[in-house]
Amino acid sequence: MATPPRFGEGDASYRAAGGLDGIQRLVDAFYTQMDNLEAAATIRAMHDSNLDEAKQRLSYFLSGWLGGPRLYAEHFGSINIPGAHSHLAIGNAERDAWLLCMRYAIAAQNYPSEFANYLLAQLTIPADRIHQRCALAHNN
Repeated sequence: MATPPRFGEGDASYRAAGGLDGIQRLVDAFYTQMDNLEAAATIRAMHDSNLDEAKQRLSYFLSGWLGGPRLYAEHFGSINIPGAHSHLAIGNAERDAWLLCMRYAIAAQNYPSEFANYLLAQLTIPADRIHQRCALAHNN
């Protein structure tokens, strides 16, 4: 019996997320949480009122980040995630609000618990890096 692919290898995570359609559903749920959670009001205010471009950018980023097509690079070029956010004041509360929105968005998907837990743990890494980079930028 063949062993299933491990998340983080090849396109296993991309496929577990449901491909681009699944990622777009996740991103829509994420921004719905950002719109609705009081704890996310500060990070919502960091975005334009129209979220279409933010949704596309996050969907495209996650596509490549999860091992699928590198749509972000194809459409927008390369990105340094922490550097792209360094102009924002992102402290503990903002990082935690972002992760809370993502936690709820992931829970709203039909992901196996193993993938949901893996995905949230993996998303914590760039969230922490953005927080650290922004803290340095705003303390100097």
